[in-house]
Amino acid sequence: MGMSLSSFPGRDLASAGLEMNAPALDAEVLKHLRSGLTDLQGVPMTLSVTHRWDDIKNFSAHPDDLLIATYPKSGTTWMVEIVDSIRNEGISQEMRSIPSLMRAPFLEMNPPAPFPSGLDILKTMPAPRMVKTHLPFQLVPQSFWDNNCKAIYIARNAKDVLISYYYFHKMNTGMPEPGTWHEFFDNFLSGKVSWGSWFDHVTGWWDAREGLRIHYVFYEDLKQDPVKEIKKVALFLGKTLNKELLDTILEHTSFNKMKDNPMTNFSTVPPFVFKHDISPFMRKGTVGDWKLHLTVAENERFDEEYQRRMAATSLTFRTEL
Repeated sequence: MGMSLSSFPGRDLASAGLEMNAPALDAEVLKHLRSGLTDLQGVPMTLSVTHRWDDIKNFSAHPDDLLIATYPKSGTTWMVEIVDSIRNEGISQEMRSIPSLMRAPFLEMNPPAPFPSGLDILKTMPAPRMVKTHLPFQLVPQSFWDNNCKAIYIARNAKDVLISYYYFHKMNTGMPEPGTWHEFFDNFLSGKVSWGSWFDHVTGWWDAREGLRIHYVFYEDLKQDPVKEIKKVALFLGKTLNKELLDTILEHTSFNKMKDNPMTNFSTVPPFVFKHDISPFMRKGTVGDWKLHLTVAENERFDEEYQRRMAATSLTFRTEL
């Protein structure tokens, strides 16, 4: 049975916050924009996360919670919409009227008032809850595993993540300044960006999947054969999809549909936070965009670091289809 959010108390609170513009905000809010990184148990993290880390760490998961986990810019919103479509057995009215970030609250999101934190939204959210996170496996609250929760992890190839993450830093004032392209390239390779090293993140979740209810999905597989991958997600969730429902989900979760959908394209986030005029939240959604950005020298350096960091793992990625 799909979840009902129509009477969800946090909905109005979030809507009120999301509709506010910069002139209405005080200095306390504005000083959180473009803040730097701090160390969280060896992982670089924004101040908004570390400020409330004890509350995040001690989050009390429910047995029927579903965790959607990714390294940033790896298909999180896409998977949230796929899962919601499967759980609701179609495109519900709530999916048409409530933004994705309210239907799958961001666990470690902790903006200043009047904006609600992910924890605040989850506190009053009806079960079964869908919880979004970018945390590396070792930082995920233990209560998820103590309660045998299911988790879906989506991994995307590092080169495309690098490009997408750079543009995301440029448009999202809640992130640190990206610096020049060359600076960001270096920081990404060395893991000196929010949520840390891509290499550690994808391998950490890969190694942890044995013995836990973690479904590991590759972004490139989902792009190449969405029918096959969506069926696998449905099976993991204990659902079966008839052709009509599958076709509905495929259409609703296509990149072009989601890019134009205000409930998924994050256009409800205030323009002083997400500057869509610099780069849209949903930019291209392709595999291989890195080839339009990396120079031959940058690509060679990237490959050298990739081979060094991934030499000991069985995890492999495709960088083009």
